[in-house]
Amino acid sequence: MEASNSLISVFITIILSLLVVAKSDNTVFNVLDYGAVGDGRTDDTNAFSKAWQATCSSSSSSAIMQVPSDKTFLIQAIRFDGPCNSKSVTMEINGNLVAPNDPSDWECEKSSCEQWIYFHRVDGLTVHGHGVIDARGKKWWNIEAFEISNSDNVNLRGGLKFKDSPRMHVVLNGLNSIFVSNISIEAPEKSPNTDGIHVSGCINAFIDHARIGTGDDCISIVDGSSYVTVSNVICGPGHGISIGSLGKNGANDKVEYVSVSDVVFIGATNGARIKTWQGGRGYARHIVFERILLHATINPIIIDQFYCDHQHCVNSNSAVQITNVTYRQILGTSKKKKPAVKFLCSESFPCRDIVVEDIHIAGKDEKDAKYECSNVYGRARGEKVPQISCLN
Repeated sequence: MEASNSLISVFITIILSLLVVAKSDNTVFNVLDYGAVGDGRTDDTNAFSKAWQATCSSSSSSAIMQVPSDKTFLIQAIRFDGPCNSKSVTMEINGNLVAPNDPSDWECEKSSCEQWIYFHRVDGLTVHGHGVIDARGKKWWNIEAFEISNSDNVNLRGGLKFKDSPRMHVVLNGLNSIFVSNISIEAPEKSPNTDGIHVSGCINAFIDHARIGTGDDCISIVDGSSYVTVSNVICGPGHGISIGSLGKNGANDKVEYVSVSDVVFIGATNGARIKTWQGGRGYARHIVFERILLHATINPIIIDQFYCDHQHCVNSNSAVQITNVTYRQILGTSKKKKPAVKFLCSESFPCRDIVVEDIHIAGKDEKDAKYECSNVYGRARGEKVPQISCLN
């Protein structure tokens, strides 16, 4: 009996020690413990830097930097640099983050910084929570709000809200395996260059369940990106979900294997868009837009190989090659009496293998449904409103 009790005691001791170890492997670093105030007026940048240094240098298997709820933290431009010791680094943002309210108060303007919140080389990073990330960009629209670059296995999720970036809201740059889900992005319709999510040089990127309304592209996918999946997104206002722009200043840009599905465009300027500059090189290929609903969208489907964002663009015979693009099950209404479908392709580098299947896009009357084609080759099948006879 005594031997049995001894064995039970040893067993309980082992279990308790394992629980203690497990608990210690999940280390939390609260910014309040490093001097943050969270009153929305005091500069908490230094406290955030100290909390990050402690988090990133932690040797625990899971290190968490915690931004608590019910507080608003004012921070200047800040970098969160890796690599970190832990293989799993989390920033849990449940409080609100705000930038300085006036451009003259941004210390980074003096050193010409390009981002407000910047993560660099942090593998195994997760950023989540229910806080609001407010860059207060209304007075200048000039700087990126939130960027993650050169990292692997990144998660951005969990109810975060981004608003009023001075320029792009969320920049994903040079990432391998990035998962974005359940976030919202909001900026005024006339705010310039305020892309919602900008994907650049990313491989295996997944964007799911996002609500985005901005003054520029809801999502833009540019050079070096491949195997990008976008699903369950509501876009509007904004300039749509865009591949590009590609090929600016003669650049050799490449994007391939992109899937955009189960998207709703509400009052957007564009819907499914591919835009390239004259004089560029490279390709955009193996792209699918499917199961899309449109409400009062000005340019529901558009390929534009003559994209130009200013008045004086030089004509050129060179172009980014666009091939193997499919539009499937796209329904809804266009706004104004403009062509619902535009395929404006280069004579020297025409668009090839363009497939349209089961689309119905009309204005107030199906008779208003128009299309515009130049130098495009492919096929159309199933229901076709407008008819798009150039693909027959």
